[in-house]
Amino acid sequence: MTDLTIFGFPGSSYVHIVRLVLTHKDVPYTFHDLEPDMGSPRHLALHPFDRVPILRHGEFMLYETSAIVAYLEELFPRPALHPAQPRDRALMNQWISAVNSYYYTYMIYHVGHERNVFPKLGIEPDEKVVVHALPKIEVGLQVVERQLADGRPYLIGADPTIADYYLLPSTFSFARTDEGKAMYAGYPVFSAWRERMEALPAVRGFRAAAAPFGPIEHARKWAVSHRPKY
Repeated sequence: MTDLTIFGFPGSSYVHIVRLVLTHKDVPYTFHDLEPDMGSPRHLALHPFDRVPILRHGEFMLYETSAIVAYLEELFPRPALHPAQPRDRALMNQWISAVNSYYYTYMIYHVGHERNVFPKLGIEPDEKVVVHALPKIEVGLQVVERQLADGRPYLIGADPTIADYYLLPSTFSFARTDEGKAMYAGYPVFSAWRERMEALPAVRGFRAAAAPFGPIEHARKWAVSHRPKY
Protein backbone atom coordinates (compact mmCIF):
# COMPACT_ATOMS: atom_id res chain seq x y z
CA MET A 1 0.00 0.00 0.00
CA THR A 2 1.15 3.53 -0.72
CA ASP A 3 -0.57 5.03 2.36
CA LEU A 4 -1.69 8.04 0.28
CA THR A 5 -4.77 10.09 1.11
CA ILE A 6 -6.10 12.97 -0.97
CA PHE A 7 -8.29 15.46 0.88
CA GLY A 8 -10.68 17.66 -1.08
CA PHE A 9 -14.21 17.93 -2.35
CA PRO A 10 -15.33 15.93 -5.41
CA GLY A 11 -16.13 18.90 -7.66
CA SER A 12 -12.75 20.62 -7.31
CA SER A 13 -10.83 20.90 -10.58
CA TYR A 14 -7.52 21.00 -8.75
CA VAL A 15 -8.44 17.84 -6.87
CA HIS A 16 -9.22 16.33 -10.27
CA ILE A 17 -5.68 17.12 -11.45
CA VAL A 18 -4.10 15.19 -8.60
CA ARG A 19 -6.50 12.27 -8.92
CA LEU A 20 -5.92 12.10 -12.69
CA VAL A 21 -2.15 11.97 -12.16
CA LEU A 22 -2.51 9.18 -9.60
CA THR A 23 -4.85 7.27 -11.89
CA HIS A 24 -2.44 7.68 -14.82
CA LYS A 25 0.33 6.21 -12.68
CA ASP A 26 -1.95 3.46 -11.36
CA VAL A 27 -1.15 4.43 -7.77
CA PRO A 28 -3.75 3.43 -5.17
CA TYR A 29 -4.96 6.13 -2.80
CA THR A 30 -7.80 7.01 -0.47
CA PHE A 31 -9.99 10.03 -1.17
CA HIS A 32 -11.30 11.89 1.88
CA ASP A 33 -14.27 14.15 1.09
CA LEU A 34 -13.83 17.43 2.97
CA GLU A 35 -17.11 18.95 1.79
CA PRO A 36 -18.74 18.80 5.27
CA ASP A 37 -15.63 20.39 6.81
CA MET A 38 -14.67 23.05 4.25
CA GLY A 39 -13.64 26.24 6.04
CA SER A 40 -13.76 24.60 9.47
CA PRO A 41 -10.84 24.47 11.92
CA ARG A 42 -10.34 20.84 10.88
CA HIS A 43 -9.90 21.86 7.25
CA LEU A 44 -7.74 24.89 8.07
CA ALA A 45 -5.43 22.67 10.10
CA LEU A 46 -4.73 20.83 6.84
CA HIS A 47 -4.62 23.86 4.54
CA PRO A 48 -4.32 27.27 6.25
CA PHE A 49 -5.45 29.11 3.09
CA ASP A 50 -8.86 27.35 2.99
CA ARG A 51 -8.22 25.45 -0.26
CA VAL A 52 -7.86 21.94 -1.63
CA PRO A 53 -6.29 19.49 -2.44
CA ILE A 54 -4.16 18.24 0.40
CA LEU A 55 -1.97 15.14 0.30
CA ARG A 56 -1.16 12.93 3.27
CA HIS A 57 1.57 10.36 2.74
CA GLY A 58 2.07 8.53 6.01
CA GLU A 59 2.90 11.33 8.44
CA PHE A 60 3.88 13.79 5.69
CA MET A 61 1.36 16.50 4.77
CA LEU A 62 1.50 18.66 1.65
CA TYR A 63 -0.80 21.22 0.04
CA GLU A 64 -0.79 23.15 -3.28
CA THR A 65 -1.46 21.16 -6.44
CA SER A 66 1.84 21.91 -8.18
CA ALA A 67 3.82 20.76 -5.13
CA ILE A 68 1.72 17.60 -4.81
CA VAL A 69 2.06 16.51 -8.44
CA ALA A 70 5.80 17.23 -8.43
CA TYR A 71 6.15 15.08 -5.31
CA LEU A 72 4.13 12.28 -6.89
CA GLU A 73 6.27 12.40 -10.04
CA GLU A 74 9.38 11.89 -7.94
CA LEU A 75 7.83 9.09 -5.89
CA PHE A 76 6.29 7.30 -8.86
CA PRO A 77 8.39 8.21 -11.92
CA ARG A 78 6.83 5.58 -14.21
CA PRO A 79 4.94 6.16 -16.39
CA ALA A 80 6.64 9.53 -16.62
CA LEU A 81 4.59 12.71 -16.84
CA HIS A 82 7.64 14.98 -16.96
CA PRO A 83 9.35 15.32 -20.37
CA ALA A 84 12.94 14.16 -20.63
CA GLN A 85 14.35 17.37 -22.11
CA PRO A 86 14.87 20.57 -20.06
CA ARG A 87 13.19 22.82 -22.62
CA ASP A 88 10.15 20.55 -22.75
CA ARG A 89 9.95 20.55 -18.96
CA ALA A 90 10.14 24.35 -19.04
CA LEU A 91 7.27 24.44 -21.55
CA MET A 92 5.28 22.08 -19.33
CA ASN A 93 5.75 24.44 -16.39
CA GLN A 94 4.81 27.39 -18.60
CA TRP A 95 1.50 25.65 -19.39
CA ILE A 96 0.88 24.84 -15.74
CA SER A 97 1.37 28.51 -14.88
CA ALA A 98 -0.93 29.55 -17.74
CA VAL A 99 -3.67 27.22 -16.51
CA ASN A 100 -3.40 28.68 -13.02
CA SER A 101 -3.39 32.27 -14.24
CA TYR A 102 -5.72 32.29 -17.24
CA TYR A 103 -7.60 29.10 -18.09
CA TYR A 104 -8.81 28.16 -14.61
CA THR A 105 -9.46 31.79 -13.71
CA TYR A 106 -11.84 32.47 -16.58
CA MET A 107 -13.22 29.03 -17.44
CA ILE A 108 -14.05 28.01 -13.88
CA TYR A 109 -13.66 30.86 -11.39
CA HIS A 110 -15.71 33.12 -13.66
CA VAL A 111 -17.93 31.12 -16.01
CA GLY A 112 -18.00 27.72 -14.31
CA HIS A 113 -19.11 29.13 -10.99
CA GLU A 114 -21.82 31.25 -12.57
CA ARG A 115 -23.16 28.49 -14.83
CA ASN A 116 -22.39 25.19 -13.09
CA VAL A 117 -22.15 25.95 -9.37
CA PHE A 118 -24.32 28.86 -8.26
CA PRO A 119 -27.55 27.82 -10.07
CA LYS A 120 -27.51 24.47 -8.23
CA LEU A 121 -27.59 26.48 -4.99
CA GLY A 122 -30.43 28.76 -6.07
CA ILE A 123 -28.04 31.69 -6.60
CA GLU A 124 -28.63 33.78 -9.71
CA PRO A 125 -25.65 33.98 -12.06
CA ASP A 126 -23.94 37.32 -12.54
CA GLU A 127 -23.99 37.81 -16.30
CA LYS A 128 -21.39 40.58 -16.10
CA VAL A 129 -18.87 38.06 -14.77
CA VAL A 130 -19.56 35.73 -17.71
CA VAL A 131 -19.42 38.48 -20.31
CA HIS A 132 -16.09 39.72 -18.94
CA ALA A 133 -14.55 36.25 -19.09
CA LEU A 134 -15.54 35.13 -22.58
CA PRO A 135 -12.98 37.22 -24.57
CA LYS A 136 -10.26 36.00 -22.19
CA ILE A 137 -11.28 32.40 -22.80
CA GLU A 138 -11.25 33.05 -26.55
CA VAL A 139 -7.61 34.12 -26.29
CA GLY A 140 -6.78 30.98 -24.34
CA LEU A 141 -8.40 28.73 -26.93
CA GLN A 142 -6.50 30.49 -29.71
CA VAL A 143 -3.25 29.81 -27.86
CA VAL A 144 -4.02 26.09 -27.47
CA GLU A 145 -5.11 25.83 -31.11
CA ARG A 146 -1.76 27.32 -32.25
CA GLN A 147 0.19 25.07 -29.89
CA LEU A 148 -1.36 21.94 -31.37
CA ALA A 149 -1.49 23.13 -34.98
CA ASP A 150 1.76 21.34 -35.93
CA GLY A 151 0.08 17.97 -35.43
CA ARG A 152 1.48 17.12 -32.02
CA PRO A 153 -1.09 15.03 -30.11
CA TYR A 154 -0.47 16.63 -26.71
CA LEU A 155 0.62 20.04 -25.45
CA ILE A 156 4.33 19.27 -25.27
CA GLY A 157 4.68 16.46 -27.78
CA ALA A 158 3.88 12.83 -28.45
CA ASP A 159 2.90 11.89 -24.89
CA PRO A 160 0.69 13.49 -22.25
CA THR A 161 2.41 15.38 -19.46
CA ILE A 162 1.24 17.05 -16.29
CA ALA A 163 0.48 20.10 -18.47
CA ASP A 164 -2.28 18.16 -20.25
CA TYR A 165 -3.74 16.94 -16.98
CA TYR A 166 -3.66 20.51 -15.66
CA LEU A 167 -5.57 21.91 -18.62
CA LEU A 168 -8.14 19.13 -18.93
CA PRO A 169 -10.33 19.86 -15.86
CA SER A 170 -10.77 23.55 -16.71
CA THR A 171 -11.73 22.76 -20.29
CA PHE A 172 -14.03 19.97 -19.09
CA SER A 173 -15.88 22.35 -16.77
CA PHE A 174 -16.26 24.99 -19.48
CA ALA A 175 -17.58 22.31 -21.86
CA ARG A 176 -20.56 21.87 -19.52
CA THR A 177 -21.75 25.42 -20.27
CA ASP A 178 -23.67 26.64 -23.31
CA GLU A 179 -20.92 29.18 -23.93
CA GLY A 180 -18.30 26.44 -23.95
CA LYS A 181 -20.21 24.22 -26.35
CA ALA A 182 -20.65 27.10 -28.77
CA MET A 183 -17.07 28.33 -28.50
CA TYR A 184 -15.38 24.93 -28.80
CA ALA A 185 -17.03 24.36 -32.18
CA GLY A 186 -14.67 26.96 -33.63
CA TYR A 187 -11.51 25.19 -32.44
CA PRO A 188 -11.26 21.78 -34.14
CA VAL A 189 -7.62 21.10 -33.25
CA PHE A 190 -8.22 21.85 -29.59
CA SER A 191 -11.41 19.76 -29.67
CA ALA A 192 -9.45 16.82 -31.11
CA TRP A 193 -7.00 17.17 -28.18
CA ARG A 194 -9.91 16.99 -25.76
CA GLU A 195 -11.16 13.83 -27.46
CA ARG A 196 -7.70 12.25 -27.21
CA MET A 197 -7.48 13.16 -23.54
CA GLU A 198 -10.92 11.79 -22.74
CA ALA A 199 -9.99 8.54 -24.51
CA LEU A 200 -6.94 7.94 -22.29
CA PRO A 201 -7.45 4.96 -19.95
CA ALA A 202 -6.66 7.13 -16.92
CA VAL A 203 -9.29 9.70 -17.84
CA ARG A 204 -11.90 7.10 -18.73
CA GLY A 205 -11.27 5.33 -15.43
CA PHE A 206 -11.49 8.56 -13.49
CA ARG A 207 -14.73 9.59 -15.19
CA ALA A 208 -16.28 6.16 -14.62
CA ALA A 209 -15.54 6.33 -10.90
CA ALA A 210 -16.57 9.97 -10.43
CA ALA A 211 -19.76 10.81 -8.56
CA PRO A 212 -22.52 12.71 -10.40
CA PHE A 213 -22.27 16.48 -10.26
CA GLY A 214 -24.26 17.76 -7.31
CA PRO A 215 -24.50 21.00 -5.35
CA ILE A 216 -21.29 22.26 -3.72
CA GLU A 217 -22.80 23.47 -0.48
CA HIS A 218 -19.80 25.34 0.83
CA ALA A 219 -19.77 27.36 -2.43
CA ARG A 220 -22.57 29.52 -1.04
CA LYS A 221 -19.90 31.65 0.59
CA TRP A 222 -18.08 32.08 -2.74
CA ALA A 223 -20.83 34.41 -3.96
CA VAL A 224 -19.87 36.72 -1.10
CA SER A 225 -16.22 36.03 -0.37
CA HIS A 226 -14.55 35.94 -3.79
CA ARG A 227 -17.00 36.46 -6.64
CA PRO A 228 -15.47 38.67 -9.33
CA LYS A 229 -16.97 42.16 -9.56
CA TYR A 230 -17.30 44.14 -12.79
